[in-house]
Amino acid sequence: MITLANVNVPRGNTNPHNIGFTSNVIPKAIGSQTGVSVRYEYTPNKQWYVLRVSYGRINKAKDILEKKNLDYYLPLHYIIKTVNNKRKRIIAPLLPNLLFVYAEETMIKMLMDDKISIGLLSFYYNHFVKDRYGKNPPLTVEFNIMAQFIDLTSILNEHIKLVDRKACNFKSGDYVRVINGDFKGIEGRVARVYGQQRVVVELNGLCLVATAYIPTPFIERI
Repeated sequence: MITLANVNVPRGNTNPHNIGFTSNVIPKAIGSQTGVSVRYEYTPNKQWYVLRVSYGRINKAKDILEKKNLDYYLPLHYIIKTVNNKRKRIIAPLLPNLLFVYAEETMIKMLMDDKISIGLLSFYYNHFVKDRYGKNPPLTVEFNIMAQFIDLTSILNEHIKLVDRKACNFKSGDYVRVINGDFKGIEGRVARVYGQQRVVVELNGLCLVATAYIPTPFIERI
């Protein structure tokens, strides 16, 4: 479990509340409403790959990626947990044992073929698609969708939730942008989730993530 006491704070950042949610992101981009870090600017030959990490070895995986100078994203979020009869706000992985790596195909293959990755890293496969050999290819996420996912999960708000599709009552065709409040700039589909109006960002084949409650005046259709 990651707490405010032991989460990595970027160098030069003396504010413990401006924590390293994005692990490999420029400090000024953390929790910003102006877009993801310039480290993640669109590069034609790069893709966002989803990798599984063996249980309890996320820090080892991060060390390897940093040594290889590969850009990655580890989504974290706040949860409320009762510890010794006291409610505490704790930081935990949003998607346990998953990392997102932004790399060229040749680099990701070199990483996965390296003996140090065996037993530590593996591809998360796209089970909805088959390649010409009849096999499921590694799951990749479109750049624009990943950018929205990073923006949303970089916001320090404990009401951001992973949600099941069955819990989302989507409004037909309503793709929106949040124009005010903590989630300003987030784009996704508006839906009623757990009885509240929220904006949902979907990573196809992987997950759906919802904002906190968004009032109708704070959204515009796009």
